[in-house]
Amino acid sequence: MGENDGQRFDRLPATPADREVEGRASREEVVDWWQERFGVDPETFDGVTFWEKGSGKIWAFSAELPSPVEAEGLGITVLRTRQEHWKPTTTGVRRFGRDATRNVIELGPGEAAAFAAGHDQQLERWDGDWGYLIAAHELAGELEPIGVGLYLHGELRSRVPKGYQEEMTTLD
Repeated sequence: MGENDGQRFDRLPATPADREVEGRASREEVVDWWQERFGVDPETFDGVTFWEKGSGKIWAFSAELPSPVEAEGLGITVLRTRQEHWKPTTTGVRRFGRDATRNVIELGPGEAAAFAAGHDQQLERWDGDWGYLIAAHELAGELEPIGVGLYLHGELRSRVPKGYQEEMTTLD
């Protein structure tokens, strides 16, 4: 088995059978996870390569590169693995969440503004899965992802990072 190096990007293996680093997710598992959790069609990821840097930080890049790559950043972070529940990133949800058909909670203008500002809120109306959801609001007739929420016990907890909170202050 190879080992994980936090100083470089290693391309994810195509399938679990191709895995050389213990615990590393495969491309197949990442695409399947987005489909199972959010209903994102696997074709959405055609032309996208997935990379791990550090322990479980998965990046998406829309090009082919030889592996490994020594760089500070490569594309966008989309997912955190190597923990009990995989967690999508705000960047990943904003990029791929438009294609989601499941586990998307639609927020009204005031709710969207509060969520984007990082506030947790009681939202008893959600009757879907608990766990990580895509929080979205309507913008110009389309449902637009805001970010990742964690829904537990009737509460939607905002997981919008501080940098995004400032950028999204115009939602209300």
